[in-house]
Amino acid sequence: MESRFRVLFLIVATISLPGCAATKNLFGFGSEEASPSTSEAPGQVIDPEVERREIKEAAIDREDFEIGAYVGIMSIEDFGTDVVYGARLAYHITDGFFVESTVGRSEGGLTSFEELSGGARLIRDSQRTLTYYNLSLGYNILPGEVYIGEGRAYNTNLYLIAGLGSTRFAGDDRFTVNVGAGYRFLLTDSIALHLDFRDHLFDIDLLGEEKTAHNLEAHVGFTVFF
Repeated sequence: MESRFRVLFLIVATISLPGCAATKNLFGFGSEEASPSTSEAPGQVIDPEVERREIKEAAIDREDFEIGAYVGIMSIEDFGTDVVYGARLAYHITDGFFVESTVGRSEGGLTSFEELSGGARLIRDSQRTLTYYNLSLGYNILPGEVYIGEGRAYNTNLYLIAGLGSTRFAGDDRFTVNVGAGYRFLLTDSIALHLDFRDHLFDIDLLGEEKTAHNLEAHVGFTVFF
């Protein structure tokens, strides 16, 4: 009989011990510690390796004066088209405004009347030289940059210009108004390339009635800041 109780006691003890352990875990009394989290913060998916380009940019020198020369073509109304050449001197008042003085020279040809008449001349050959002197005010309306290649940037300016002056032509000095536009391309810190278009307007009456002549000019030139 006693052996039966011993067998029964061992069976109850075997069943109850795992139950106690499960009960402890159920109510949070277990002695085992939670295992540390092995998850890590997600790393950077893309690792950019952008190489910065070295850009050399020509900037206008601090000097405010600009001097240079130019050459191009000029269409003298009724007297044909010929080469024009001249010089300019400019003073930059601000980053936007500048004043410019120019002197230029071209040659007038024969008018259609002179060519058709066979020998009649309206003016002497010595009077066909056109020389103008202008004082103008310019304004930089569109500053910008031009990139040539991978490592060089050039400052540019599109500007409008207008002014007054005097033109010596056909034996007389004529009051002149000039209007136009230009494009300045800064090659270095002190040297600039210019592309200019101008219209020189003055009154003339060689063909019997007075009219306002439009004398168109296009030229390219170089200037130096000093």
